[in-house]
Amino acid sequence: MLWPAIHYETRTIMTMRSSTFFSLRSVALACGLALGAAGAAQAAPDAKLLAAAEKAQPAVIDNLKEMVLIESGSLNVDGLMKMADVVEGRLKAAGFKTERRKASAGAGADIVIGTLKGTGKRKIMLQGHMDTVYAPGILNSQPYKVDGNRIYGPGIADDKGGLAVMMASLKILADAGWRDYDTLTVLMNPDEEVGSVGSGELIATTADLHDTVLSFEPTAAKSVAKGESLLLGAAGIAQATMEVKGRAAHAGAAPELGRNALYELSYQMLQTKDLAKDIPGVTLNWTVARATGPINQITEKAQALGDIRITQPGAEKKLNEVLQAKIASGKLIPDTETTVKVEVGRPAFIAGAKGLALAQKAQAIYKEIDRELALTPMTGGGTDAGYAGRSGKATVVESFGLAGFGYHARDEYIEVDSIVPRIYLVTRLLTEIGKN
Repeated sequence: MLWPAIHYETRTIMTMRSSTFFSLRSVALACGLALGAAGAAQAAPDAKLLAAAEKAQPAVIDNLKEMVLIESGSLNVDGLMKMADVVEGRLKAAGFKTERRKASAGAGADIVIGTLKGTGKRKIMLQGHMDTVYAPGILNSQPYKVDGNRIYGPGIADDKGGLAVMMASLKILADAGWRDYDTLTVLMNPDEEVGSVGSGELIATTADLHDTVLSFEPTAAKSVAKGESLLLGAAGIAQATMEVKGRAAHAGAAPELGRNALYELSYQMLQTKDLAKDIPGVTLNWTVARATGPINQITEKAQALGDIRITQPGAEKKLNEVLQAKIASGKLIPDTETTVKVEVGRPAFIAGAKGLALAQKAQAIYKEIDRELALTPMTGGGTDAGYAGRSGKATVVESFGLAGFGYHARDEYIEVDSIVPRIYLVTRLLTEIGKN
């Protein structure tokens, strides 16, 4: 079963009941005060890396155009294979040994993996995705175009901008002879927008072999947020499926002989709709309802689907328990049978103390070029950083991609003036990770 399209969103959830969220925010505030006190010690930028980032910008824009002109929706295998050819070629140009694996489920496109051996101690992984949410032919109505500081195109921010930053950064470091790592791994998957159904496990197991994972989803544009950011938490995704079995009967001649599954489904949805409000770290919203049968028949079968977001590990298990108990406590229509199940897809992402420390190092790097970098504690969307951080073995931070907006909508764009800072951030941060 394919999950609905899910995505890292830039909306910050201002009211969270997750104790993990509040703990992380408290740590961030405390560390922010400490960093403020030490503001006078701001370091100068690395002149060579900054110059290299500036020099790379035209090539990054060319790469963005090349990738945007490839329509690569999650079910568009031909387009995804073309994307895989592009990114694999650029990884090879940076010295990587590459391989391609078929996703284990879904449309069957390739996952691209690049590896490079160095002379240091740290094992570092970079990840992003090649697929978009857009249907074939989207370029006819939403073409690639440049308008001042914005470049438009389907998937340009989510996530082709992230891939462009990643590949440009790796090329700069390779050209500079940087080898201060044990292993450098790149993983680009073709199915993030449908829940990474065929790549999630590979992301998780590969990340577990590394010390640090940088994930390259976009950051919000200046028109949406006050400044660029890194993400420290994102909701996990689950789905609730409620099914009711009733009894069919003629709706005009003998309705009393039927047992209306649609009525019972409505009753059960209403009596369970607020259950999650008393469970920290989880939300439930019934979003789809459907029934089978002709209009002149009492409904025999009905089904509802619910969107579940998880911001505290294990909260979905408690939700499942109370759902089962509530349904068992009573019914509106006698002789109907209701079942409900909760299926977890992408896990929640919580950076934790190690991720926070790495993000604060990134903040200090951004200050070298006189830019502010916010740390977003939690969003309601989902990200493959959840798979990478599932076991807690690796230090994981999200949203090293370009600033932009319009993801999953019309007129998606990136901001050109975020290209150089983001490349500088990634190259500098990688060199710092290598030192430690």
